[in-house]
Amino acid sequence: MTEKCGVVGVSLAGRSAARPLYYALYALQHRGQESAGIVTHDGFQQHSHVEMGLVGDVFGEDDLDGLAGSAGIGHVRYPTAGSVDSSCAQPFSVSFKSGSLGLSHNGNLVNADEIREELAAVGHAFTSDGDTEVIAHDLARNLLEEDLVRAVKRTMNRIHGSYSLTISHDDTVLGVRDPQGNRPLCIGKLEDGYILASESAAIDTLDGELVRDVRPGELIVLEEDGQGFDSYQLVERDHTAHCFFEHVYFARPDSVIDDTLVYEARRNLGRKLWAESGVETDVVMPVPDSGRAFASGYADAAGETTADGEPRDADDDGVEFAEGLMKNRYVGRTFIMPTQDERERAVRLKLNPIKSTVEGKTVTLIDDSIVRGTTSTQLVKLLKDSGAEAVHMRIGAPEIAAPCYMGIDMATREELIAADKSVDEIREAIDADSLAYLSTDAVADVLGKDRIDLCLGCVTGEYPYDIDGEETDRDVTRPDLEAGRTMADD
Repeated sequence: MTEKCGVVGVSLAGRSAARPLYYALYALQHRGQESAGIVTHDGFQQHSHVEMGLVGDVFGEDDLDGLAGSAGIGHVRYPTAGSVDSSCAQPFSVSFKSGSLGLSHNGNLVNADEIREELAAVGHAFTSDGDTEVIAHDLARNLLEEDLVRAVKRTMNRIHGSYSLTISHDDTVLGVRDPQGNRPLCIGKLEDGYILASESAAIDTLDGELVRDVRPGELIVLEEDGQGFDSYQLVERDHTAHCFFEHVYFARPDSVIDDTLVYEARRNLGRKLWAESGVETDVVMPVPDSGRAFASGYADAAGETTADGEPRDADDDGVEFAEGLMKNRYVGRTFIMPTQDERERAVRLKLNPIKSTVEGKTVTLIDDSIVRGTTSTQLVKLLKDSGAEAVHMRIGAPEIAAPCYMGIDMATREELIAADKSVDEIREAIDADSLAYLSTDAVADVLGKDRIDLCLGCVTGEYPYDIDGEETDRDVTRPDLEAGRTMADD
């Protein structure tokens, strides 16, 4: 499983936007490591620098100095739709009769191919196979006929899927969140302007103040002098479809998403995990780094009650929390593992057990998810080889049993271990002494949402969007493309 994308946009009062955008992208680097880019506008022309690679490798001093203007947008990408090459790197730029556009997209459209075919038939030439270019061309087409707000509404009425967008139209910066709020987007106030970003951690990096989340279906237009913003509620739905996995794994723990601090959500998910499936062991330890907050909450709850739910005696400290696996941060995603022996050795390169923590002890190992099961199998073996008497796996999310179509590069059903195996069969496959997942009801409770207001497609196999060959969890159909072009007049 890999991260989604990160988007940002700023409008400042007379100060260059390039470096604030650069710092914000650094804060969002966890959301994408494939490419990075910034587009600015100086009131006369658009400037762009987009390349493959990490933020620190893509931008040098000269690159930032060349990005003139006090307004702009940025993007970090992990590919989930489109090729893994520079043609799909973002922000995507296009110049047309009504000006210049830059567009950064986090999410995934379901009907991009249909819109691409329609636009190609009327003369639009595409340079990539990504869905971001489809949005940019559709918006450019609408801007030839409508003002900015109506043009955005027309495009929103035609595209179907998940999206958070930051857009530059000349030196005006906009933010748009899809009508079901699947992908996060928030507004922040800076000393001399305003910022739109995927996560509030980017706002913190610039010493800004989180104002609020962009509402599902809302358009935010930042004022060109950085003095404020205008809000337009363009589309409304009866229910949202917030991605629960933002809180479980993807977002930074120090970010606030949909009014919830991610770190506290993970700790509370860990507490729920103890309440639902706690097991009395000598020690509880996280899989770093994703399992740390879950394990902390789990251990705190274990210090208050027994696994049976009874209050602890005063002299009973519960289950000890310990760091039992040390992570080598210099082993990246691209580590080459051509043979099975080397793949197994890669686990020892990435994670090494602290033998004194596990030897002769029963262990509860906590992670955020099990996808294919390969890593969990290797970690259980690693701990048992280091002398653990028993290894119990606890997972801070429900079983991942179906693919994600909304912007997460997740395995196919054939690769997902929970797609065709019961919990006990998975436990046997990874050789754990016991295995338990968190329930979907517990996730909804911690996030303060009804289940229908969350996207749980990867868990239930029922999706909040109309996807070919898949079931839906609500009454939803793809938009009529031609009708969508006439629905912005209200």
